[in-house]
Amino acid sequence: MPLVLALETSCDESAAAIVRDQTVLASVVASQVEEHARWGGVVPEIASRRHVEAMPQLIEQVCRDSGVAISELDGVAASVAPGLVGALLVASVTGRTLARLHGKPFVAVHHLEGHLCSVQLGEPLPPGPYLVLLVSGGHTELIRVDGPGRYIRLGRSHDDAAGEAFDKVARLLGLGYPGGPAIEAAGLDGDPLRFALPKGRVSRPEGGFYPYDFSFSGLKTAMLRQVRALEAEHRAGNEPLPLADLAASFEQVVAQVLVERSCRCAREQSLGTLVLVGGVAANRRLRQLMEQRCGLDGLAWRVAPFAYCTDNAAMIGVAAAQRLAGGQSSCFDLGVAARMPLEQAGLLYESQPCF
Repeated sequence: MPLVLALETSCDESAAAIVRDQTVLASVVASQVEEHARWGGVVPEIASRRHVEAMPQLIEQVCRDSGVAISELDGVAASVAPGLVGALLVASVTGRTLARLHGKPFVAVHHLEGHLCSVQLGEPLPPGPYLVLLVSGGHTELIRVDGPGRYIRLGRSHDDAAGEAFDKVARLLGLGYPGGPAIEAAGLDGDPLRFALPKGRVSRPEGGFYPYDFSFSGLKTAMLRQVRALEAEHRAGNEPLPLADLAASFEQVVAQVLVERSCRCAREQSLGTLVLVGGVAANRRLRQLMEQRCGLDGLAWRVAPFAYCTDNAAMIGVAAAQRLAGGQSSCFDLGVAARMPLEQAGLLYESQPCF
């Protein structure tokens, strides 16, 4: 099976890995969380600079850790879309340069396809079709997977992704960045049922609601109003806000919405397996509720290993190895793109660049 060096710089984490098929020989991630936490979110220019600084050392480290020389590789891969353009360029240019210098194929990878492949780094998957809930800082989507490279989106968020909602509510509560881990930690001993919060739905123009789609804007507004009301109420008695209960209640309703709509989609689309991937897939409350509900609904379920939920290069390597094994590689003139639907991922392997 193909031996691949994979690079990932789509947002604020620099990563490199060497992968053979679904086996990770070496993987390393350089996080920028502490630096961006000062600003309450990712600053694109800072992220790009840190990628440039980190990438040479990361490549040297995975080659050293794996005992693999670049001359032994079957290909070099990099995520090229979607993401921050300046950040994506670091992995793309580095990957194409190494591939050119060493006479190797270059494999451009759609970042979301990488997340879909992350679950393969854990338990074996049944053959498609199956349903994937991809939930991260930038994406909340329900995707039917019929096989490698064959994807159909069945549901999506119409405003913020779930991870973005976590970040904004954590900022509202003064819990810091990134919001997901901060809210999970704050709500650990809280009452998840203390505050009744709305499960946002998306209306159809012709009436009714989209059954598998998500909206978190109303939930964020409800949290803001709840916090403002509590501040006014507690100001008189000089009491602190019940942060644990607020965090737990928010986390609970987000997890419930994700689980309920995912399981409904799987049942109604006759998909017997539900897969959970993306950064928010590391949330323990979400995992627990998903396991419980899938058991009640008779659905098999799989989840990406904790180490490969957030952005990493190993998942990019698995996706690239699949493409190489199928005889696909990318044009060296291919650029990067901030946005690209997952259904168009096959365009990355055309003889002429799609961007």
